[in-house]
Amino acid sequence: MTTLIWIVAALVVIGVYLSWTAGRLDRLHTRIDAARAALDAQLLRRASVAQELATAGVLDPAASIVLYQAAHAARQVEEEQREVAESELSQALRAVFAEEPQVEAVRAAPGGEESLGELTAAVRRVPMARRFHNDAVRAARAVRTHRKVRWFRLAGHAPFPMAFEMDDEPPVALGDDAPGRSA
Repeated sequence: MTTLIWIVAALVVIGVYLSWTAGRLDRLHTRIDAARAALDAQLLRRASVAQELATAGVLDPAASIVLYQAAHAARQVEEEQREVAESELSQALRAVFAEEPQVEAVRAAPGGEESLGELTAAVRRVPMARRFHNDAVRAARAVRTHRKVRWFRLAGHAPFPMAFEMDDEPPVALGDDAPGRSA
């Protein structure tokens, strides 16, 4: 009789542990979803501000075209090509705002200071949002690689989490040490 009690107690402890692990994995997947939504919002904000700046008439025509096309592509792209389009927008921003005279020309235009401030904030928030998302993905992957999670299928039907890899290097002239930077 005592053996039966110990077996039942062991099964209950194992069941509680597996339930706790499944709950943890579910919370991690929820965290990934929230981080992805925040990343998508920041990427959309950056593309919108860049597109607005490109159509404002404060940049030279060639820079406006390059920036507008990259921002438009980043907003309209299919999910499978999103990382590439966002990287191309980062490259376009670096090309357009590679030097301080371009930034000063935008700043001197009416409404340019506000637009530049919005763009700087958007460019600065994208790497943070991407880092939060990729950290959540890394944590979920670490839990999902354990044998108990695979054997007991604790992840359910949730897809394997994928990191968002893109070029998010900010333009030099919009960096943290740029003069006249607004927060």
